[in-house]
Amino acid sequence: MNAIRNKVQLIGRLGQEPEIINFADGNKMAKFSLATDDSYKDKDGKKVERTEWHNIVVKGGLVKIVEDYVTKGKEVAIDGKLTTRSWDDKEGNKRYITEVLCNELLLLGK
Repeated sequence: MNAIRNKVQLIGRLGQEPEIINFADGNKMAKFSLATDDSYKDKDGKKVERTEWHNIVVKGGLVKIVEDYVTKGKEVAIDGKLTTRSWDDKEGNKRYITEVLCNELLLLGK
């Protein structure tokens, strides 16, 4: 039995409208940022809240769901895996981004 070695589950809200990218071969991809909230108590007992931002990439049949139902502020649950890619910027510097490649998407809330 194969162990799952790269799995991410997030529940959060979209920080922007999804970007839909159309490819020449007819395939599509959706990209958006997802905000997740966390809180803890600091050493003085004060509640500290923070927001983490995650880059989400959606491919395949789920793109249609994103196009039709997912908007800025919408709460969603994401199941996927972490991926990291790199590129060279205009100045020749190597840049990296870590994204969650979405395998499942569940619409939450109203």
